[in-house]
Amino acid sequence: MLFYVHATDAPDVQDRMIAQGEAHWSYMDRFADRLVLRGPTLSADGEEHTGSLHVVEVADRAAAERFATQEPYWISGLYRDFTADRIIVRQQGEISRDEDATLVTARWSARPLDTGEPKLPHDVLGFFGLLVDDEGVRSTGCAAVVRTLVDKEVQALVDEIADEGVTVTARRWCRGGRA
Repeated sequence: MLFYVHATDAPDVQDRMIAQGEAHWSYMDRFADRLVLRGPTLSADGEEHTGSLHVVEVADRAAAERFATQEPYWISGLYRDFTADRIIVRQQGEISRDEDATLVTARWSARPLDTGEPKLPHDVLGFFGLLVDDEGVRSTGCAAVVRTLVDKEVQALVDEIADEGVTVTARRWCRGGRA
């Protein structure tokens, strides 16, 4: 099963993250063949690390939570919190390391599974997945990577998925992994 694991940084941990970098990378290397998407979320100016996103293939929710809580940044107290949601990938393209991108996440109350995907050009939408319940029959949100920081493209996606009772966040993001 694929899980969307997103961790949010604790305050003022940038220097400690750099010091713990090799431990983080070594841990992630163990999952390299099971990571579908990975990379940090960043401040609007791209200067500060604000969190980490991993879409990882694991056996079940317990394994996804172990993936998150055995991560060296979590163990060291560098993450404030994390979420782990089952995800069904609907669209996935290559996203290069040097592309500016925005991670858009929407959350809503569980509802029947929607098989649609946003109507954005494939060259703009680099990744799209539905967050689903553990049984994979009801959606609880979605996650998308928009290959730009340009407000109009990001806003087009937000407008398409925003609805009453839907919480939408947009964060600067870049593809991660060892070079």
